[in-house]
Amino acid sequence: MNRIAAFFIFICTLATPLRAGAEPPVTVFAAASLRGVLEEIAAAFPGPLSLAYGGSGTMARQVAAGAPADVVLLASSDWMDWLEGQGRLQGPSQIFARNRLVLIAPAGAAPLAEAEIAPRLGDRGRLAMGQRVAVPAGVYARQWLQQAGLWDALQSRLAETDNVRAALALVARGDAPLGVVYASDARAEPQVEVVMEIPDEAHDPITYPAAALTPEGAALVAFLMSDTAQAILADHGFLKADHGS
Repeated sequence: MNRIAAFFIFICTLATPLRAGAEPPVTVFAAASLRGVLEEIAAAFPGPLSLAYGGSGTMARQVAAGAPADVVLLASSDWMDWLEGQGRLQGPSQIFARNRLVLIAPAGAAPLAEAEIAPRLGDRGRLAMGQRVAVPAGVYARQWLQQAGLWDALQSRLAETDNVRAALALVARGDAPLGVVYASDARAEPQVEVVMEIPDEAHDPITYPAAALTPEGAALVAFLMSDTAQAILADHGFLKADHGS
């Protein structure tokens, strides 16, 4: 009897990964600013997802190098266009969300104007933002600073990060007195305060394109456009895909 019981347990142990393997997860490479909202979307999606996050430039380069992803979700149409040029997309990309840029400070800080940014930084403080060339949030931040006439004075006083969530963390911890992030990032972190809403016209439109890399990824791209996913995105501070179109 003990041998039979042991054999049964052995068979059940083998069967568990087989059942799990019957529906392998859809692997998603996503921009860091989608952390949090994408977990909620994954819970509503009718199938398992495996989520990996990073800067949009990093994700795009990994996909171009052959990383085994089914879907890529970026915070930059420029990076998606570059990826399309690499011949990795299964079909055309689709914008599924938009965002806004904001200036943040540690929680409790008072609002400020553009002319007050340098004084708020003080002698040694740095402005946290994504890397000015590779990280979309950093590209948008640089465009705003240039348009506002602040770039020359502040470009040597930046704390540039590999992704926008790292810039958010610097401000939340008090390591940087100010930072430039997306409105959805600020909404997700109670330890920061929005001290300025940056005008949309001060930078390129902030769009989030999605593209399938395999046939398995196409279902998630379609789901992102559903009312369910769009409502989740809106709850997390993103703008709907058709905003301003």
